[in-house]
Amino acid sequence: MPRNFDLHHGQRGSALAVRITPRASRNQIVGVLNDGTVKVHLVAEVSDEETNKELISFLAETLGVPKSRLDIVAGLSGRDKIVAVMDMDVDTVNQRVISHLE
Repeated sequence: MPRNFDLHHGQRGSALAVRITPRASRNQIVGVLNDGTVKVHLVAEVSDEETNKELISFLAETLGVPKSRLDIVAGLSGRDKIVAVMDMDVDTVNQRVISHLE
């Protein structure tokens, strides 16, 4: 008996693994770990909500996309997060991250 599948239109984009260090002197990308995780220092306090807002704002500026194109899809309450970047391919995300390494 054949299975029925519900199909839907998905958005295209990429995912970015991020490790946050709060209470930094400024917002910056400081490196990329061996597994591809991007290390980000944020001026935000340790509050999850504040850190998440600061991360989205910083990544939107860094990647040159509206905040509405970014979504934290995993790790809302931790230092390690997965951020979805809609309508931008992996190569473009990588190039923009690398160009902002300090």
